[in-house]
Amino acid sequence: QVQLVESGGGLVQPGGSLRLSCAGSGSIPNIHRMGWYRQAPGKERELVATMTTGGNTNYGDSMKGRFTVSREKVNAKNMVYLQIHNLEPEDTAVYYCNAYSFSYDRDFWGQGTQVTVSS
Repeated sequence: QVQLVESGGGLVQPGGSLRLSCAGSGSIPNIHRMGWYRQAPGKERELVATMTTGGNTNYGDSMKGRFTVSREKVNAKNMVYLQIHNLEPEDTAVYYCNAYSFSYDRDFWGQGTQVTVSS
């Protein structure tokens, strides 16, 4: 059962913008924190940004400024977005949606969406 579905990735030119979306299904109970991680080829997965239900945000090192995370509930689905401005080739990675459930005390992951920044 797919519980987190990402969309919005693709090929973007340097300097461009992108908005990633992630829809969380109702099967993940009591979500406390949702956000984004990314993994570039040959590198470890790293934090981009997360937001708690209370609105507290946490950005990875060097992620502040060009990345903005936001959340909302749409038709009872938990949504999380990542707005990225002024994309750089170094932003090329698979971006993963993440949700932490208080009820299960564990993280859930989406399948990832590829973002490629190239001219």
